[in-house]
Amino acid sequence: MQVRAQTAVTAWHHNVEEPWAPSTEFGLDFQALPFNNFGMAQVVLERLTKVFQSPGGQSVRAVDNLSFVVADQELLVLVGPSGCGKTTTLRLIAGLEEPTMGTISINGQVVNDVPPKDRDIALVFQNYALYPHMSVYENMAFGLKLRHYSREEIQRRVKDASQFLDLTACLDRRPAALSGGQRQRVAIARALAVKPRVLLFDEPTSALDPEMTAEVLDMIRELGAEGQDLILVTHEMGFARVVADRVAFLAEGRILECGTADQVFNAPATESCRRFLAAVLKY
Repeated sequence: MQVRAQTAVTAWHHNVEEPWAPSTEFGLDFQALPFNNFGMAQVVLERLTKVFQSPGGQSVRAVDNLSFVVADQELLVLVGPSGCGKTTTLRLIAGLEEPTMGTISINGQVVNDVPPKDRDIALVFQNYALYPHMSVYENMAFGLKLRHYSREEIQRRVKDASQFLDLTACLDRRPAALSGGQRQRVAIARALAVKPRVLLFDEPTSALDPEMTAEVLDMIRELGAEGQDLILVTHEMGFARVVADRVAFLAEGRILECGTADQVFNAPATESCRRFLAAVLKY
């Protein structure tokens, strides 16, 4: 098992209203160091902001001046109350939303204008997002076809991913013939088939019963143990406490706390985080 580089690139986040200035927090200075100096950093968000317009014409800041670095081979878990910007952050990283301001860098390249399929990232949605008219095989192959892989390469990758997630017997079935846990495994397998550098999970167990939830979380744990870079949004606080390299607590589109699971869960520094944890963990 590879050792994750939890300390290779230290967590950095910066949410302020003041004009931009170099940050020396944790020894990092974004103006002094070009992005490609972060040799092991996979994802860098710098002053990322997303503003939506409500039907009434009001501006809603879903993500507000958000900055952080995700290290190579790291499992970062985003937690926080509903509407705090967790899912929007994932969608921005994946390229499914355009930022209002700020930059997203992956492997040293600013990708704001790069299409989702070319970002070397895959997103697993909470509602599976499978095509109901396609078989499991066709769902898993769909992203590979968009990337113009050969038929032989598509077959090989689908076979490898289906074996890893125990889906070989289901390849000819359609999603309607699968259980919830199987559908989520197909969604994960589809993401793994493209061999992304970074894998994003948006509440992957929210629609599953406890048994299926445990099954999916075990798969995510295994992926993390094998060195896959992961950013996970979850309401499973117990899972986050056990497997996360770092936990970021968001509220109103901002990171209020970011540290190890022990730091965030056992010694929260902000009242917002303490109230949130008290509500979800009943302490």
